[in-house]
Amino acid sequence: MEPVEIPIDGILDLHTFNPKEVKPLLHDYITACREKGIFSLRIIHGKGTGVLKKRVQSILASHPDVISMADAPAQRGGWGATLAELKKDGP
Repeated sequence: MEPVEIPIDGILDLHTFNPKEVKPLLHDYITACREKGIFSLRIIHGKGTGVLKKRVQSILASHPDVISMADAPAQRGGWGATLAELKKDGP
């Protein structure tokens, strides 16, 4: 399978990814965003059963570069997306 190129713009839509790919994908995406000076993220995981949302929030909660996270407001995806703020200083 060929690598998928995703834009590094602070919005990551996980709908097209396999759940097994989420952890390394999120880690790589956070690193890429910080390198580009993007510190506010919106991770779109969808509403579904809530399993992917829990996984995403668990990964974000344990990531050393994430300083906060919350469900997105209704106009930005509601409980189908999670907003995260990243540290602005070095690793």
